[in-house]
Amino acid sequence: MDAQERQAREGVVAAARDLDAMGLNRGTSGNVSCRFGGGLLITPSGVPTADLTPEGIVPMGLDGTYPEGLKPSSEWRFHRDILAARPEVGAVVHAHPIYSTAFALCGKAIPAVHYMIAAFGGPDVRCAPYAPYGTEALSRLALEALEGRSCCLLANHGMIAAGSDLRRALWLAQELETLCQQYAVALQIGAPQILSDAEITETVERFRGYGLNAGTGGKSAT
Repeated sequence: MDAQERQAREGVVAAARDLDAMGLNRGTSGNVSCRFGGGLLITPSGVPTADLTPEGIVPMGLDGTYPEGLKPSSEWRFHRDILAARPEVGAVVHAHPIYSTAFALCGKAIPAVHYMIAAFGGPDVRCAPYAPYGTEALSRLALEALEGRSCCLLANHGMIAAGSDLRRALWLAQELETLCQQYAVALQIGAPQILSDAEITETVERFRGYGLNAGTGGKSAT
């Protein structure tokens, strides 16, 4: 393992721990990947975040192969497929944060209740229909929900954030959870006002090149 690979592996470990520190994940349910070389590095299956090590991060080819004796996350398929289909994406984060997952449990997309939704690439965050975890069907549905977007919900499951690098993917995940919390509270107060597609399109354009919004946000976005 050369210095560059070790640094990348350490980045995946740090990002997984950041998910816990941000309150976006608990236990072994989340997973993190980043593009590396001609493939990706991904967190292993069933290993608590506190026990992750750079040596335990699993290297995987875009053909789905990985070294014997290692076991990648059970969700490796959509990580691999997102990175294969979206060359602008350099990292993928999947987690089950409370508010994002609550909307996913209801199968509800997040509409443009706040201009920050533009950070995800358009006027909504879609919710992919349910499919069992780790399956090709789930990966296909996730890719469809991510078309032109950097984030999506997975019905009865959780959320995905795809960014140009690990830092941005984590930022997107945190922004999505914040927006879902705000939306949940607003629904208790009344009927949130929905911004128009034109207003969100304008904001998407204004976000281009702005701070952590620079980089990938979907084909039409940030």
